[in-house]
Amino acid sequence: MKRAIVIVIDSMGTGAMPDCREFNDTPECNTLRNVCKFNNGLYVPNMEKMGLGNIQDYEGIKKTDNPTAQYGIMEEKSKGKDTTTGHWEMAGLVSPKPFATFPEGFPVKLIEKFIKETNCGGVLANKPASGTAIIAELNEKHHKTKFPIVYTSADSVFQIAADTDLIPLETLYKWCEIARKILDEDDWNVSRVIARPYKIVEGKPVRISKDRRDYSMVPSHTVLNDIKDAGARVIGIGKIEDIFSKSGITHAIHTGSNKEGLELTLKAVKQDLDLTGIAYNNINITKDDELIFTNLVDTDMLYGHRNDAKGYGKAIEEIDTYIDDIIANMTEEDLLIITADHGCDPTVDGTDHTREYVPILVYHKNIQGKNLGLIKGFDYIAYTVKNWLKI
Repeated sequence: MKRAIVIVIDSMGTGAMPDCREFNDTPECNTLRNVCKFNNGLYVPNMEKMGLGNIQDYEGIKKTDNPTAQYGIMEEKSKGKDTTTGHWEMAGLVSPKPFATFPEGFPVKLIEKFIKETNCGGVLANKPASGTAIIAELNEKHHKTKFPIVYTSADSVFQIAADTDLIPLETLYKWCEIARKILDEDDWNVSRVIARPYKIVEGKPVRISKDRRDYSMVPSHTVLNDIKDAGARVIGIGKIEDIFSKSGITHAIHTGSNKEGLELTLKAVKQDLDLTGIAYNNINITKDDELIFTNLVDTDMLYGHRNDAKGYGKAIEEIDTYIDDIIANMTEEDLLIITADHGCDPTVDGTDHTREYVPILVYHKNIQGKNLGLIKGFDYIAYTVKNWLKI
């Protein structure tokens, strides 16, 4: 039984790429290094042992002469700095054409078609905004009109927010499905539609992370399809199934927090995860080989976008506490890759993703620790996984 485990620490970039200014980013952005500096060092003994501190100078993360893993940084080939672009490239799909963005809000004809086909009556906002800020700003108007809050960001996203005590969650999801259909049919080239449900808690609007859903464009063929077509399992934990629009996935489970995602990943490694309850219909599993693909989104969603460097640091430290258990339960037939999909530096101006290199740690029981240097392309992961599983 050959297995590959890929854990993506969402947005944990490690330094501005040369073209960062094309993406309106500063050369000073370096998510991991700046979070370490802000927190006067991070305590991550397990990733430190693997060689994380050897990649760059990070305050509080020591270098080691005998790393247990191979370590390096990856440079994105695709033109983007978003979740979909990053994950697709990890799966072998390079996107030379960037997804469309809407710095002035969405065109009138797109919004009018959305209103007509959803019968929602109208929309609020229609501009780039921080999600927490726009919900706080327009919550009262949302309750008066029952119109959804539609907004975007520097990324290619069509986000729809609604108080699910006012608008049922099923309705919000349906509106997102309709938006996805419109964007695809009319070729708007928008990466993701995101359902942003929230509720009023103690008088304030609070987003409900576990009910968030992403409706991505369907990717063309990836390594996930290769694995699935070979009769092996592809287990998506977190928002993986949304990022790939279920393409190439055989089993999937959403999570409400990093802790839940880490617990589920550990269960999957231990072979204690209830696969029957999360299996897709009509899958044809003929071998025991599998890819466990986990996205840990809290670093990005709760801390990067909210300029919370302290919370970001604590989230990285929490992730590290699970790495030793995951490694302890791996067999000689298991491969572990820890990486990120882009940056979201909470210490620089703005709340958007940042165009950054990402760290990579590669481990299996018999590996020789070494410096992988600068790797051109996140698709190195697809190549490595495919070779390991012999697909």
